[in-house]
Amino acid sequence: MSVTDPQPPTSGPHSDAAQEALHDRIAADSLTTRRDYLRIVATVSGGLAVGGIGVASGILHRHGDAEGPPEAKRIADGILPGESLAFRYPGAEDRAVAVRLEDGTLAGYSAVCTHLACAVLWRKERGSEGELYCPCHEGIFDARTGEVTAGPPPRGLPKVVLVEEADGSVWAIGTARSGESAREGLCRELGDARPELTERLGCPGASARADVTERSERT
Repeated sequence: MSVTDPQPPTSGPHSDAAQEALHDRIAADSLTTRRDYLRIVATVSGGLAVGGIGVASGILHRHGDAEGPPEAKRIADGILPGESLAFRYPGAEDRAVAVRLEDGTLAGYSAVCTHLACAVLWRKERGSEGELYCPCHEGIFDARTGEVTAGPPPRGLPKVVLVEEADGSVWAIGTARSGESAREGLCRELGDARPELTERLGCPGASARADVTERSERT
């Protein structure tokens, strides 16, 4: 008999016990694998659910939540039409994106999706003005306004207020929450800290605050 010929089946109590032990071990391994898989799925799903609840309820940090006026920050020497720039503002943990539309409009936003806090990317080639896109769940935001145009995000992107100096440099000077205009965001952040600037912006109650500050300085 050659070694390549099929061997006749072995019979006997020892071989039967070995086969049963092998069967039990395979079944146990399969059960362990299924349990591990279910545990991983539950952990990931639970993490996403907790993250979503945290973002929606305000437990997690949101762009523009810091108290008081942030410091102005130079973010670029210049941004050309059709270009974008990723930066951090107002804090080191606050991801942001600046875009220059083809007509020269400069816009800045938080780069954290308002759905589950995934990163928001700039896609220049989409539509006539490009779009801000979250790849996690196909969320899309208008590049000019930051408002939601498609997908699950519940609200628009918080704004980063940008100004351009005469030398072309671009500065971030404040933030505005979802639903706020840039002016409203600056008025909220500046508050009593910069009454002369809030008066120039025409913030509600700015004149009264400026008068109080002027009187206090005289005394």
